[in-house]
Amino acid sequence: MFNMVSSIVAPFICGILMLFAKKINDRKTKVAFAVVMQSIITIFGLLTVFGDEVSTKSFVFIDNLTVGFTADLVAKFFCAIIVIAWLLVTIYAGVYMKHEKNEERFFLFSFLTEGAMLGAAFSDSLVSMYVFYELVTLLSMPLVLHSLTKESVGAAKKYLYYSIAGAFMALFGVFVVGTSAENLGFVAGGTFENVTPLVLTAVFVMCLGFGAKAGLFPLHGWLPTAHPVAPAPASALLSGVIAKAGVLAIIRTVFYTVGAKNIMGTWVQIALLVLSLLTVLMGSMMAYREKIFKKRLAFSTVSQISYVFCGLFLFNEAGMDGALWQIIFHAIVKVGLFLCAGAVIFLYGKTKVEELNGIGKKMPVTFTCFTALSLSLIGIPPMGGFFSKWELATASLDTTAIGALGWIIPVVLLVSALLTAGYLLDISIRAFFRDADDDTTKVKESKAMCVVLVILAVASLLGGIFATHTGNMISSIVSALF
Repeated sequence: MFNMVSSIVAPFICGILMLFAKKINDRKTKVAFAVVMQSIITIFGLLTVFGDEVSTKSFVFIDNLTVGFTADLVAKFFCAIIVIAWLLVTIYAGVYMKHEKNEERFFLFSFLTEGAMLGAAFSDSLVSMYVFYELVTLLSMPLVLHSLTKESVGAAKKYLYYSIAGAFMALFGVFVVGTSAENLGFVAGGTFENVTPLVLTAVFVMCLGFGAKAGLFPLHGWLPTAHPVAPAPASALLSGVIAKAGVLAIIRTVFYTVGAKNIMGTWVQIALLVLSLLTVLMGSMMAYREKIFKKRLAFSTVSQISYVFCGLFLFNEAGMDGALWQIIFHAIVKVGLFLCAGAVIFLYGKTKVEELNGIGKKMPVTFTCFTALSLSLIGIPPMGGFFSKWELATASLDTTAIGALGWIIPVVLLVSALLTAGYLLDISIRAFFRDADDDTTKVKESKAMCVVLVILAVASLLGGIFATHTGNMISSIVSALF
């Protein structure tokens, strides 16, 4: 229990300590301080992941409004993704933030956001999770706002408005579900025997509201606005990890509170699947047309996270299996892709796709990693991303309760994969096989940045090569839910 509580509390303490980092005059010492603190947080998190399943006593406000924590399999799954991604991004940010002002503020809110994410992951009830879910929004907004330009202020406002709108929708559902349930604690399989039409409607509204954080249509608009203006490390966290707060919230709502069996075959399932497919297709098409590098990756996030929703909203074991695969490899790949974009901005200041001609010859490590990660996102074997797409397609074909959608889903996923190949490999082709449009002097790639990118690219490959081990871990989570 000590490790779990420490995992949640340590990032908040580290964030507060960063307030005093301005007094450190030597930048290398300041960065080392941040990396060491993040390493400590990561150690606590991994000790919890590999430790026993534990719980804290819940603090009771009134009736069934409680705040407590538990380290179950789902919590450990998200904890591992959070702390490992945050460590890699923090190491990368130690170099990247050199050309940004107020880097102490960046690390401050990075730590605080991580604490809120871990609090949401380890929460043992709907109320507790909702509190930390709101904190994630409030504490991550300054990461978008960081540069304080007119564009970043506007993007931060948009992020806040969309997130608050989604949170209020989710809160409506919490009230409805809370008045219908004996308690709002999380129980694998859910706590409801039967659900009323009102509860079904509340579940739909909750999924839509929580989905705003993950870019589910129609509350996706903040993503392509926020990512281009945020520092690259912030974009990587927002896309690869923070957006997963919405996914976590939906998993806890459906599979640990209401119960997937009560939603399967209803209008709610069909509506959510249709919205997911629309988001997958729309995000891919918008990414294909986009000319700004980071904005293209942002639209890609809109599409790729909805692959997760396609799996979750099948409400069966196979669908959950595919969704968990996608959560892992989307986190790895999208963190890596945004960090690749950040390396280009850091060294050459290029932000548009058309400016990337020939840049792969100047940044061979960065764009080799970019290409490898792109292949994973497209779903090319043996990269890890292939297995998530395969599991999702086969799961939908085996689900009879959704009728024709069982065949439409694989078609949409295939079309999206082709579009993904178009908008990502276009960048790789430009980088390696076209001549540069300018004679910019070659700048040496940062070793620290390259190490982080190589780790992510290799992880995506090894995750596919050793898919059996990854599959065993995922199967243990799925079997606990069904």
